[in-house]
Amino acid sequence: MFSSLAVLADAMTIFGGFLLATWIRFDSGWIPLFRDSPPARLYFMYGWGAVIATFTLLFLFRNLGLYVRPQHGVFSNYIPRLVRAVFLGMLLTTAIAFAVRTDPPFSRLTVVLACGIVLVLVLIERALLFRAEISLARHSTHLNRVLIVGANDVAAHLRRALQREPRLRSQVVAFLRTDDQPPDPGVPAELILGATADMEGLLKSISATQVIVTDSRMPHTELVELIVTCERALVTFNLVPDLARIMTGGMDMHTVDDIPLLGVSRWPLDLFWNRIAKRAEDIAGAAFGLLLFSPVIAAASIAIKRTSPGPVFHVQERCGQNGRPFAIYKLRTMRDDAEKNTGPVWAVKDDPRVTPVGGWLRRNNLDELPQLWNVLRGDMSLVGPRPERPAFVEKFKDDIDKYMWRHVVRPGMTGWAQVNGLRGNTSIEERIKYDLYYLENWSLALDFKILLKTLCSRKNAY
Repeated sequence: MFSSLAVLADAMTIFGGFLLATWIRFDSGWIPLFRDSPPARLYFMYGWGAVIATFTLLFLFRNLGLYVRPQHGVFSNYIPRLVRAVFLGMLLTTAIAFAVRTDPPFSRLTVVLACGIVLVLVLIERALLFRAEISLARHSTHLNRVLIVGANDVAAHLRRALQREPRLRSQVVAFLRTDDQPPDPGVPAELILGATADMEGLLKSISATQVIVTDSRMPHTELVELIVTCERALVTFNLVPDLARIMTGGMDMHTVDDIPLLGVSRWPLDLFWNRIAKRAEDIAGAAFGLLLFSPVIAAASIAIKRTSPGPVFHVQERCGQNGRPFAIYKLRTMRDDAEKNTGPVWAVKDDPRVTPVGGWLRRNNLDELPQLWNVLRGDMSLVGPRPERPAFVEKFKDDIDKYMWRHVVRPGMTGWAQVNGLRGNTSIEERIKYDLYYLENWSLALDFKILLKTLCSRKNAY
């Protein structure tokens, strides 16, 4: 139902936005006309342009998965795809319009206006539709009754994830034990209804529609029996592998003669053209950022110099791509002798070493602005895993599994872990999960989304 409603709402919004741009350009009186009068049959001519734009954008929305239901995550996840589809759709519409060679030709200013208006209206319409879907799902009955096999931390996390996604309309109705270990505190004791041997009878009594195994260390034969049992009961079977705790990408399979080899798929930034695109994004973004924020950096420099003795900029050694050290530049936010007696330590909440001006700069992510110079030089990227100090790298590389994988790309001024609150003295293991997710799912759209989220990210910014 919501897929059809989304198509209808998008079509009306796109068509209406295009005609609104036509009215603003020709009939509103806000923009001077270069001709004595608007083109003859104005709205007939631009109406056909609106029809072409509507069908073009609907096609792009469909191919970008914007009509897939149920939706997951938060609305900001969909903004990059919507922006990309609108701009590409309007570009194709413009190409088609000028290829037709109407007399008079289509107004370029109208097309530019239509692009901006349609984008704004689509974002508003989609945000309202997104909220309506969540509201309706919260007041609807659960259609999917889930039985989780396992009572470990993964099972508890899965239950919380399903509860946070009302649009899935799923309810965890029972857990089954797979070993003698104490259940995770997040698994309600009253929902643990037995062991795996009890599953066949339990499926009928609780009317389960889906079984999810969260303990992939189960014996192979027992796992096969569970799959067969689900097939007989016409119940959907899913498995959460251990690999999913640290990796989210796909798998590649190829053969050597007749021997199949299964391995982790290549990361997007392993591809040459993706690296070129990311570097172009970095150069353009850093150059524009330095031009835009130079007055902010200058004002902050004066405030730092007047309120705290010491240099304006704090230069620190960090580990970059492939572990190579480089000098990172930041606006100084602590006393000049902050680590004289302690050595390298993380900042904590209400850190006494932070100056008043420094605290404000940290809370608003402004102390990182000089790193735009690092990006321009090629030491860093706008988005990527945050660079760590060599002392911390030496400490974690042997203790934290997959820690060094985050060094296969340039480190970033901001990153997926940072915009999700994982900065400063927070869990390194959790940061690695977010960093690997970013590396395995990189796209220019994901970078754009992270940069937008950085503007309002304040969690653990101290």
